[in-house]
Amino acid sequence: MKIQKILNILTLLTGAIAITVISLWIGKQAYSWLPPQAAAESKLIDDLISFLVTLGAFIFLGVTSTLMYSVIFHRAVKDDFTDGPPIEGNVTLEVVWTAIPILLVFWIASYSYQVYEQMGIQGPSEMVHLHNPLGMQSAYAEPANALAEPVEKIDVLAKQWAWVFHYPERDITSTELHLPSDRRIRLALKSQDVLHGFYIPAFRLKQDIIPNHAIDFEFTPIRPGKYRLTDSQYSGTYFATMQANVIVESPEDYQQWLAQAATQEPTPAKNQAAAEYAQTSHQSVQTGWVTVPPAAPPLVNSPG
Repeated sequence: MKIQKILNILTLLTGAIAITVISLWIGKQAYSWLPPQAAAESKLIDDLISFLVTLGAFIFLGVTSTLMYSVIFHRAVKDDFTDGPPIEGNVTLEVVWTAIPILLVFWIASYSYQVYEQMGIQGPSEMVHLHNPLGMQSAYAEPANALAEPVEKIDVLAKQWAWVFHYPERDITSTELHLPSDRRIRLALKSQDVLHGFYIPAFRLKQDIIPNHAIDFEFTPIRPGKYRLTDSQYSGTYFATMQANVIVESPEDYQQWLAQAATQEPTPAKNQAAAEYAQTSHQSVQTGWVTVPPAAPPLVNSPG
């Protein structure tokens, strides 16, 4: 009997170790399911997702393994149709399986809130404390002299259905968002009409833009390349066309682009929503629901 008990304990420990190792491995694979980490803050989100995947895998494998072990080693013998033993409630067991999920929920909530605080994403509290916005922190380990460097400020205007970016330092307007890598960026987000959502999947950043409110939003791009900005909020008929390129480049290339754009005269930018609306409005037979006319194409120095 003692040997059987020892074997059961060893089996339990071996299974727990195996499930833990497999869960950690699955959690590591979660990093490859996501786009490249193009912003410093993206590491925080990826770590949180990996943690949730690891925890979910551990629970799934633990429950599934327990069921399989019970079916394989504790099933009734053939032709045994007798009732099982009349086991009544176990207070200790009920307390344990109630306490564990509660602790897990608090653990997940605490970790998620820490990530939210570190990213400094403006939420509902920003609307309440407009004159005292939340402090924003970068997840990126910047050099010691980084604090002395100026923050790159860019105005972002969202409207039905276009993104317009204004660089106040050079008084340049563009429909592409150009960003210097490894520099702190501060966007002033504004909406001209309805609720919009600033969302760059490669940056793991999303911020709702509320009409009649200016929201400061900071992050640090770290990976040069071309990415995509989309509207995460449904803003009307041509919502799907409200996209823009995000170009992350070296500070030298960024300054060169600014200098080049400054030499160009403002011209109307290409706007897919306006083009589609003009096409449908001239049709002899009108189909579908009446929609809001898109805003006029913006005048920009660099149409992208």
